[in-house]
Amino acid sequence: MNFEEAKKKLAEYGQTHVLNYFDELTQEQKEELLTQIDETDFSVVRYAANPHGGQKRGKITPLGAMEIAEIEKNRAHFEKVGLEALRAQKIGAVLLAGGMGTRLGSDDPKCMYNIGITKPVYIMQRLIENLMDVVNEAGVPVPLFIMTSDKNHDKTVAFMEKMDYFGYDREMVRFFKQDMAPAVDYNGKVYMESKYRIATSPNGNGGWFLSMMNSGVLDRAKELGVEWLDIFAVDNVLQRIADPCFVGATLESGCATGAKVVKKVTPDEKVGALCLEDGKPSIVEYYDMTPELLEAKDEKGDPAYNFGVILNYLFREKDLERIVNDELPVHVVEKKIPYMNAQGEAVKPGEPNGYKFEQLAVDLVRELDTCLPYEVLREREFAPIKNKTGVDSVESARELCKKNGIEL
Repeated sequence: MNFEEAKKKLAEYGQTHVLNYFDELTQEQKEELLTQIDETDFSVVRYAANPHGGQKRGKITPLGAMEIAEIEKNRAHFEKVGLEALRAQKIGAVLLAGGMGTRLGSDDPKCMYNIGITKPVYIMQRLIENLMDVVNEAGVPVPLFIMTSDKNHDKTVAFMEKMDYFGYDREMVRFFKQDMAPAVDYNGKVYMESKYRIATSPNGNGGWFLSMMNSGVLDRAKELGVEWLDIFAVDNVLQRIADPCFVGATLESGCATGAKVVKKVTPDEKVGALCLEDGKPSIVEYYDMTPELLEAKDEKGDPAYNFGVILNYLFREKDLERIVNDELPVHVVEKKIPYMNAQGEAVKPGEPNGYKFEQLAVDLVRELDTCLPYEVLREREFAPIKNKTGVDSVESARELCKKNGIEL
């Protein structure tokens, strides 16, 4: 993209101030800014004018899960179906690893965080080891697609190279960058991080499939014969990935997607709950749970919205291609956005000062007609690392790993 093309694109969205310092830049800085303008989707800035519009919820009703007792009763059959699909290489795994370890006190990508006590044990290592369990069981490698971000891509790739992919078949691993969205002030004007850098953020965990398409990595998946994609978050060090039983149960159910869920500790636990919204599968976030929903009971007398999602979903690839061509909802999130002021000084605001734009994985579920909620034991498969100490922390994950016989 040249200067005139960049200026024309920015003018279309009222963002020509991005080029205010262009004449002051070095040639390398100019090229970096022009590349960023070319790669950035400015169309989302229009949502700043109506940040809460288009997000009204439909009628929420309960959606039951396939519970552990039923799964155990049919485990042998489900595993047989799942292993057949894995051996035919119809299942790919997508790791959402765009985050940094900031909340853990690290400047490195989150996947590089060391949770070991007596020896190094990295978050990425734990995930690869979990996937290797399935690879060994199936006897074939599972194609693994790792989504990074603009901020952590180079470090993540270098780390995997240094660690020799923790023994995984590197020919079956592909990296791709998550698309970035601009961050804006309350008037919809894009913030500048520096004179040659637009303030951006990842476009949310729902943007993974579009990013996969845009990067060309989806073509690789299709070449391998992948028909289903198991997406999972980087921070859960116990989760089973491309789990044959989960795969088999989802395929046998005839549903368009499967979602691993755990029984909530309390009705108001801070996890999204699977539900029906206007009769279609959906997820009601913990902050949207009304007193009526919290108090609702099912026919057994248990909380009606008792199953929380753990961000491990199985999607049929052809369904995602169909719905991604429709416009998924864009969520406007108020945030504290570091920026460069008119004097060229870096500012770190203490209060929210604008909006970031995200698409969420839950919206992919909402766009499909059917979903199988599949229960797993939280003490076996749910050890998220959100904080350094306390709930959902490095401490709690270490304890759960030890209970599962994992040496740290």
